[in-house]
Amino acid sequence: MTTQPEQILENNLVTQLVALGYKKVEIVDEVSMLSNLKAQLEKHNKVTLSEQDFKQVLNYINKGSIFDRAKILRDRVPYVNDKGENKTIELINLIHWCRNEYQVTQQVTIEGKYKNRYDVTILINGLPLVQIELKRRGLELKEAFNQIN
Repeated sequence: MTTQPEQILENNLVTQLVALGYKKVEIVDEVSMLSNLKAQLEKHNKVTLSEQDFKQVLNYINKGSIFDRAKILRDRVPYVNDKGENKTIELINLIHWCRNEYQVTQQVTIEGKYKNRYDVTILINGLPLVQIELKRRGLELKEAFNQIN
């Protein structure tokens, strides 16, 4: 059995996703992740969000349990703009899914309680929804699960 370095696996996966229409983006940390999210939400909703508007959106989507957050993805997110008007934005278009912006990135490092680096991340409208941990042949699958936990 031949082994293949994980970097080659990563690059091949990203190449396949790009061929399927995903846009490759360079996101290295939380700051660039949030910047990309803001830009993609603005593009998807055809609006310009002020920093205060964006903070309200982030606060709204970051509350509750995982179940609550999954429901939020399907709803419109309310915020009050700088003029005091009640507005909403859509996170994901569930009806016309092809109108969403699909992106892929590699080696994103996020620092929280622990420092985590994700091999491949798939984003929909800037939201990091899928994280893939690749392991070369011969390694235990459990190792990938432990690394994600």
